[in-house]
Amino acid sequence: MNRSAPRSRTIVNLVASPFLGGPERQMLGLAQALAPDDRTVFLGFPEGRALHDQAVKLGLESNLLAATGRPVGKAVSEVTEWLLQLHPDVILTHGYKSDMVGLLAARRAGVPHLAISRGWTGATLRVRINEAIDKLAIRGARRVVAVSHRQGERVREAGVRGDRVVVIQNAIDASRFGSPDAAIRREMEELFPVRPERIVIAAGRLSPEKGFEDLIRAARQVVDRMPTTGFLLVGDGALWEDLEEAVQAHRLEQNFVLAGFRSDMDRLMANADLFVQSSHTEGMPNVVLEAGACSVPIVATAVGGTGEVVEDGRHGRLVPAQRPAELARCILEVLADPEHARDMAAEARRRIVSEFTFPAQAQAYRRLFDECLP
Repeated sequence: MNRSAPRSRTIVNLVASPFLGGPERQMLGLAQALAPDDRTVFLGFPEGRALHDQAVKLGLESNLLAATGRPVGKAVSEVTEWLLQLHPDVILTHGYKSDMVGLLAARRAGVPHLAISRGWTGATLRVRINEAIDKLAIRGARRVVAVSHRQGERVREAGVRGDRVVVIQNAIDASRFGSPDAAIRREMEELFPVRPERIVIAAGRLSPEKGFEDLIRAARQVVDRMPTTGFLLVGDGALWEDLEEAVQAHRLEQNFVLAGFRSDMDRLMANADLFVQSSHTEGMPNVVLEAGACSVPIVATAVGGTGEVVEDGRHGRLVPAQRPAELARCILEVLADPEHARDMAAEARRRIVSEFTFPAQAQAYRRLFDECLP
């Protein structure tokens, strides 16, 4: 084959995700960056309606499977049929169910299989069981793509051969984010019972690994020193009631708002004074990339690939995970020195728009596809 000539590929993404969040935006962004040179087809399990609808809206090919994954054999047979019909050059799988079903279907159809590893949380017993299955399944993939160098280390620790692990970091479309807007800022202020002078924003699925209870504890300490500070948490999930109770227990009803899921997160982020990530574990946090792209100062826990985006003191501030007092201290320091905060935010944006782009990510995937194809 002439390697200097462009080759059009067909890529199948097998996805089992009920959300349209950061990982799903990564899949869609890559598909758009690969087009028109390459054809991307999404195959989604029935719970993946949100991703399917968004893919179709963007003009991408997407199909929902009939099989739920139980029994596994039925799902493997259906995915195998799709692969035999589509004749893809490669199948990318995302998450434990897709990794397991995709591995078996790819072997039946004779298609190279690449597993995408975004991170493991160990949040509950069920999650730990699923992640144990995932760690076994990805050992059979031709390559495992880790979204950060730290996740690459974890993949190798899980038993995947080192020569099969490839790091391709997450990307961001910086053009999604606008400039600060006074009208949007007023909308954000009006979400609070008492209008705040400063707004700290956080976002993510309301689940244990995101550390939002730590953020609430830190918020209490910040509000004690800066009473006119408001905290806006955007997201939904299983811990909603627990977090509501924590807000009440820390007497933060005037200062801490659970905003639920918002489709306008892009415009909200750009109008905050500070973004905070309080996670206990991450692969490569999309929301940190988004905050940097918005030129919003960042305070984040030094977990997973976060340190690959934020150098402490240069692009933002990093603190150890599960240390609410240290998180509060850094929030206070950044809010008290807005000039330094702006400088760090500007440095973060420069780094992100130059290093974490979808065109660069697509080129890395194209090189990987060429390595894996006969």
